[in-house]
Amino acid sequence: MKSSYIILAVTLLAMPTLVSAQTQIAYTAMLHRFRLQSDGHSQVMMIAHYLTDINGPRLTNSPGYISASEWAVKQLKSWGLQNVHLEPWGDFGPGWSVQKTYAAVTMPYYHTVVAYPFAWTKGTGGPIKAEVMQIPALDPDVVKSLGDKVKGKIILPLQTDSILRSDFSPDAVRFSEADLKMHTDKSVIRAEEIKGMVSYLSQLKRAIVLLQEQGAVALLNMSSGDRDGTINNSLWFSGKKNVTPGLPTLGISSEDYLAIQRSLQQGAKLLMELDVQTGFSIADQIAYNVIGEIPGTDPGLKKEMVMIGAHLDSWHTSTGATDNAAGCSVMMEVVRMFKSLNVQPKRTIRIALWSGEEQGLLGSHGYVKKHFADINSMQQLEEYNEISAYFNLDNGTGSIRGLYLEGNESVRSVFEEWISPLKNDAVTRLSPGREGSTDHVSFDAVGIPAFEFIQDPIDYETRTHHTNMDNYDHLMPDDLKQASMVVAWFVYNAAMRSDKLPRKALPGSGPWLFDAFKP
Repeated sequence: MKSSYIILAVTLLAMPTLVSAQTQIAYTAMLHRFRLQSDGHSQVMMIAHYLTDINGPRLTNSPGYISASEWAVKQLKSWGLQNVHLEPWGDFGPGWSVQKTYAAVTMPYYHTVVAYPFAWTKGTGGPIKAEVMQIPALDPDVVKSLGDKVKGKIILPLQTDSILRSDFSPDAVRFSEADLKMHTDKSVIRAEEIKGMVSYLSQLKRAIVLLQEQGAVALLNMSSGDRDGTINNSLWFSGKKNVTPGLPTLGISSEDYLAIQRSLQQGAKLLMELDVQTGFSIADQIAYNVIGEIPGTDPGLKKEMVMIGAHLDSWHTSTGATDNAAGCSVMMEVVRMFKSLNVQPKRTIRIALWSGEEQGLLGSHGYVKKHFADINSMQQLEEYNEISAYFNLDNGTGSIRGLYLEGNESVRSVFEEWISPLKNDAVTRLSPGREGSTDHVSFDAVGIPAFEFIQDPIDYETRTHHTNMDNYDHLMPDDLKQASMVVAWFVYNAAMRSDKLPRKALPGSGPWLFDAFKP
């Protein structure tokens, strides 16, 4: 009899441990399902292929962006998402695309030049042949002083840093644990910096207009720091309405630029052939985001939502693979896995693929203003209290190593629990800092819990970001599969949690950070 009591007592004492173990098994079972799905059935690279190789560059409102967004809508619908649509966010202005680019030096000898037009610049109106002329600086006062000397010339501003230095550090790297422990803020942009940038760009634009008025036929530019045929052609023209396209402006490789400059400085006469054809899309100047949903199933929570997103627009010198077809492919793969596994989230999961990110987070800002709150007044709309969190991915092709908490320390203990079973996947870092230059900022600015994932850098900053090298072949399949699994796990936890994620203190109202880009 005593032995029976002892067995019963031991069993009762062991029950909390058994229940805890069963709960933990049930908790990690979904992670295991996500892992199997991403390892053995992933479509993330198929998605990336269609966004890049098939649809091409996706500058906002360009034919490539429009075709990619329509393809994404069709794909999301085919997986069974609901309320899938293109949602307008505002009047952006004309789209633009490159139809032909040819550049070559023909004297003193013939050789082709690696060249790409700057966005929203006009074409040459057919093939042209002209002499190259160097000017001291791309400055309005300098250009004005030259008068009609620039007439009929291809202009090459003096590049003072005229030596390309070999870089002995690797292009592609991964974070060590020591790196991650030191990882805090990344790319945080201040209003003063944006104002300074806008002032600088305004000076350049005035100089370009003067060059055109004084008869120059084209302008060549070298982006500082680019080498090995890599060209960065972003940021000069915002593409918004009322921005003057100016004369044909091309970014050329550093190697070609400096070779031309050396020859001119030695008194050689250089002639070039250019044939640049560009097109402006003016029929519909409204810009659109891609939106879709997996409806929640809990009667009390299905009105609430967890949002995920990435920007679908890109720059135009390549196909925007790491910036940011990678993020879009992962987010689309996440909702595909949810539907394939028949996951029944308590809260609604809403995916957004943004446009206008490269011109100042325009698509996500417009969406937040329409659905949640206006930062200028901080007036909150009905959906403001229905969103639990927004998760963003926009740091290239690398595997996920953690998250930026964006100063929201109240979520640390929650996220520590979520990343606990991801230690073997090298997901370890919850940075207190901020990632300051992508679409989660639009949500964070009005007090919505919004987070950017920390990713291994690979060669994002050294080779692909905003360059002609940003193509499909720079994507890392295993990394994107890992990222899909990690994002799915975070989204699942946020969608199933009994409470919404805790929020930090409501920020004060004020002007939107990127309003300075408005013409």
